[in-house]
Amino acid sequence: MQIRSLRAPLALALGFLAARAAVAHDTWLLPERFVLTKPKTIVCEMTSGMRFPRLESAIERSRVERAELRFRGTLSTIEERRSETHALAFLLPLRGPGVATVAVALKPRTLELTPAQVGEYLTEIGAPEAVRAAWAASPGKVWRETYRKLAKTVVRVGDGEDSSWSEPVGLPFELVPEGDPTRLAKGQTLAVRLLRDGKPRAGLAVGVLRAGEAAGVLLTSDADGRVTASFPKRGRYLLRSTELLPEGAGGDAWTSDFTTLTVDVR
Repeated sequence: MQIRSLRAPLALALGFLAARAAVAHDTWLLPERFVLTKPKTIVCEMTSGMRFPRLESAIERSRVERAELRFRGTLSTIEERRSETHALAFLLPLRGPGVATVAVALKPRTLELTPAQVGEYLTEIGAPEAVRAAWAASPGKVWRETYRKLAKTVVRVGDGEDSSWSEPVGLPFELVPEGDPTRLAKGQTLAVRLLRDGKPRAGLAVGVLRAGEAAGVLLTSDADGRVTASFPKRGRYLLRSTELLPEGAGGDAWTSDFTTLTVDVR
C-alpha cells in the first residue's frame, strides 16, 4: 500500500510537469556568436527548456515549418540543419558584412491541461484578464490548446551600417526591435514592438529574462505594441511573449502563439 500511495502522487506530478513543459517552456534560437568581425559560417541552435540559455530539449527536424535567413537584403531558406542531443542546429553561411535575421516557425501541436495546471500557466505567461475571465466562466473541466512556437535572433557581421534589424521578418507573431540589438551594452534599454501579422498588439505581456536567472520581468505592450526593456547587467537575454486566442465561445479551447527574441548585452 505504501508503494502504491507513493507512485500515484509521483505519476500525477510527472504528468503535471510534462504538460507544463509542453506549453509554458520557452523555445529560442541561440547563435554561437551575436557579433562577428569577419564573414564565416556559424551554428545557431534551437532548443526548448525552462532554464534559458541551457540546451535542454532538441527540436525534431520534422517539426520545422519554416526556417529562414534574411541577410544582405535577401531572404532564403536555411537548408543546412543537423540534429544534436539537446538542440536542432542551423548552419548560417554569413558571407559578407551585414545584419542577419534568423526566424524559425514550428508546426502547431495540441495538448490538454487540467484546471489545476491552467492557473499556474496563465500566471507564468502573464495572460490578460479577459483570458482568465473566459476560463473562469467556462463550464468545461479541461483546457485544450493548439500552440505554435516562433523564434528569432539577430547576428551582425562587421561594423557597417545595416538597419534591417528594424524590419519585420514576417512571423505571424513577432518581436521587432526599434534599436540595434547587436550593439547593446550594459545599462542600456531597448524598445521592442510586438506585432500580429504586422500590426501592433497592445495589452500583452512581454517577458525579459537574463541568462541563468530564475525569474524575469513582465512588461505590458502599449497601444503601439511597444515595450522598453532594461538591461542592467551584461549577458544573454530572452524576450518572450504569448498570445492566447479563443476557439469559439466555450472558454476551454484555445490557439496560441509563443514568440521569442534573443539578444546579447556586452
